[in-house]
Amino acid sequence: MNAIAEPEAQKTTPSRTSRRAPFAVKTPRHEYHESVLLTETVGLLEPGAGKLIVDGTLGGGGHSAALLAAGARVIGLDQDPDAIAYASGRLAAFGSNFTPVHSSFVNVREVLDSLQIASINGALLDLGVSSHQIDVAERGFSFMQDGPLDMRMDPGSPLSAADLVNTMSSEQLERIFRSHGEEPAARKIALRLVRDRMVRPFTTTLQLAESIESVVPRHGKTHPATRVFQALRIAVNRELEVLEQALLAFSSVLAPGGRFAVITFHSLEDRIVKAFFSNRSAEWLDRPEWPAPRRNPDFTFKRITRKALVASEAEQRANPRSRSAKLRVVEKL
Repeated sequence: MNAIAEPEAQKTTPSRTSRRAPFAVKTPRHEYHESVLLTETVGLLEPGAGKLIVDGTLGGGGHSAALLAAGARVIGLDQDPDAIAYASGRLAAFGSNFTPVHSSFVNVREVLDSLQIASINGALLDLGVSSHQIDVAERGFSFMQDGPLDMRMDPGSPLSAADLVNTMSSEQLERIFRSHGEEPAARKIALRLVRDRMVRPFTTTLQLAESIESVVPRHGKTHPATRVFQALRIAVNRELEVLEQALLAFSSVLAPGGRFAVITFHSLEDRIVKAFFSNRSAEWLDRPEWPAPRRNPDFTFKRITRKALVASEAEQRANPRSRSAKLRVVEKL
């Protein structure tokens, strides 16, 4: 997927890394979604004939197209029916080598069981929302244009952002804004929203953005609603909880030697991925209270990327949404 349309608050542009994939992938601009770190991701996943890779975040099909072109078979998962429809058309020329499935990536084990597949040779999660979801006002992810206050990646999900904003207590909203958006003015914003919704329930993105801006005036380029919109999107789609569950699920379906690549776009999800990969890449554990190191029962991976890879300066110039992207890759032992 991709980063949110508005820049993440309090982030700095990551420094360049000299580590790059062994071959280049052509990266033409795409009308639905422009895949980030395409060359690096595809190169490190090492696709080829006879390999089966699950693209857990199909989106516009950019990563899947490159994996298929390299000879791999791909199962593409996405909870957004728009993405499934679009990518299915785009990748139809690959025939039976491509299998689209309308499902959240957290259900990867159930999807593979339904296809009678025991294990896979590679997996990719490109987290966040797609450019298409951001740019289509009707999806309600961005305050750059007015639209319904929705933010559901799967339109069939029961709760929208409007449901949360209009029904949660100020304490609940404050907690979401702090934990998922790291918003310093979380309490002030939550109290204002509860007060404003008594006059008129929140139904549109600009209505919410204007209410937030009345509490936190605009300073610089970052809109004061940026953190709150990120927090609501994460809460509506349960992104952090789903990510933790999915990391375990994908680890269980990878065959030995299979590689797992995850692209993150903000610090909250990157912390989860970094900790998960680090904890399962340590063969031995040592604590001050132990008389000797102990073998790690969760030792599962070897790290392919010692540090997160980031987009090149050229890619960041061409696609500003790639600036916050970080790629981490591990290999199943």
